[in-house]
Amino acid sequence: MRIFCTSERHANGGPGEFILARAEEALDSLLADYRGQVQVIYLDPPFGTGDIFHSKIGKLTLPTYADDMEESAYLSWMRTILSGAWELLCPSGSLYLHIDYRMSAKLRLLLDELFGTKNFMNEIVWCYKSGGRAMRYYPRKHDTILFYRKSAKVFFDISAVSHPRGPEKRNHMKRFIDEQGRICFTIRSAGKLYTYYEDTPVYPSDVWDDIEHLQQKDTERVGYATQKPEALLSRVILASSRPGDLVCDLFSGSGTTAAAASKLGRRFLALDISPLALYTLRARQLKSASAHSFLEGESELALRYPADETPAEFSAKIVTQRGKRMLSLESASFTPAYPLVYAAVGTEANGEFHPIATDCNPKLPLLLPIGSLDSTVLQITDAVGHMAFFRI
Repeated sequence: MRIFCTSERHANGGPGEFILARAEEALDSLLADYRGQVQVIYLDPPFGTGDIFHSKIGKLTLPTYADDMEESAYLSWMRTILSGAWELLCPSGSLYLHIDYRMSAKLRLLLDELFGTKNFMNEIVWCYKSGGRAMRYYPRKHDTILFYRKSAKVFFDISAVSHPRGPEKRNHMKRFIDEQGRICFTIRSAGKLYTYYEDTPVYPSDVWDDIEHLQQKDTERVGYATQKPEALLSRVILASSRPGDLVCDLFSGSGTTAAAASKLGRRFLALDISPLALYTLRARQLKSASAHSFLEGESELALRYPADETPAEFSAKIVTQRGKRMLSLESASFTPAYPLVYAAVGTEANGEFHPIATDCNPKLPLLLPIGSLDSTVLQITDAVGHMAFFRI
C-alpha cells in the first residue's frame, strides 16, 4: 500500500536539517523557527551566467538549474533572500555571499543597503587555476566572497584559521637557529628588528589563493554542478562560528556547507529547490555518518519535502537469510522511468519516515535488513528526485 511522507529522520548524518523548497518561499517558515538563531550564513546563489547547469548521477547527466533570470528580477529575488538572511542571523552572526564579476558590484551595493556600510567586513578574493584560457582578455580566475556582519557584536576568530609559518625563508628574511634550537627568521625595517619563528601563526588575508578549485577527478567530487571545496567552507565556518553553532546555506547544492559544518561540530540548516541537492546531501552525509559526531548524541539528519504523487510500482518480498529477516526488492520504477538511486526500509509515523537501513547506490535485486519490524515501509527514489513510500 502506498503512503505519503513529507519528512524523514536519520539517526546519523547530522546534526542538521535539509528542506526541499525555494529559498524565497520558505523564508516565512524559516523565520518562524530560526529567527535570530543562525551564527553564519554562506550563500552560493546563481551568478547570472545565462547558462543551464548539469550534474552527474552515475552515468546519467541531468539538468540541475537554469541560471537565466533577467537582471532586474534577479536583483529583486536576491533582495528578498538577503533581507531574510539578515533576520535569520543572531547579533554575533555574519554572512558570506559567494559571487563573481557579473553581479558582485550590484550585490555589494545591495548588501551595503541591507546590512549597512559599517557592517562590511571584507571583499574576499578566491583565486584558482582551473578553467579555460581566454585570449581576448585576461583569464577570469577568481570569485568574490562578500563578508558582512549582522552587528558590532560579531564573532570572528582569525586564529582558528591560522597555520604555522613553516621553515621556508621568505621576504628577504635571514634564517638562523636560536639558543633553544628553534628555527627563526629576522628582518630589519625602519630601524627595528622583527623576529618570526617557524611555529609563529600566519593568518589568511582577504586573497585566498591557497585553496584549489576542485579538479575533474578530485575524490571530493559528488557530481553536482558548481561544487565548492570543503576547505573553502571550513575556513568560513571556523573563523565565524563556534562548536555547536548553527550554520545556514539557502542554496545547498552539492551539500558542501552541511558536510563541512557537521565535520567541525556545528549544526547545519540547508535548503535547496533541486531534488538532486536533496539526494546529494543525503547520500554525502550518510556515507560519512560513520565518523564520530563532535556533538555527542546530536547527529540526527532531518529532511523535509513536499509529498510526491508520481506513479510508481515495485516488487518485493520478505525473506530470511542466515537467520536474518530481509526485504528483497526485486524491481522498482516510476513513470516516466529513470534509474533508481536510493532505497531504504524503516518505519513511519505521522508522515515522517524513520529508516533503519539505506542504500545510496542500489543494484536490483537488493536485500535490506528489516530485523523484527512488523510494519515495514519501503522508500525508493529515482535519479530526478521522485520519491515513493510503500507499506509492506
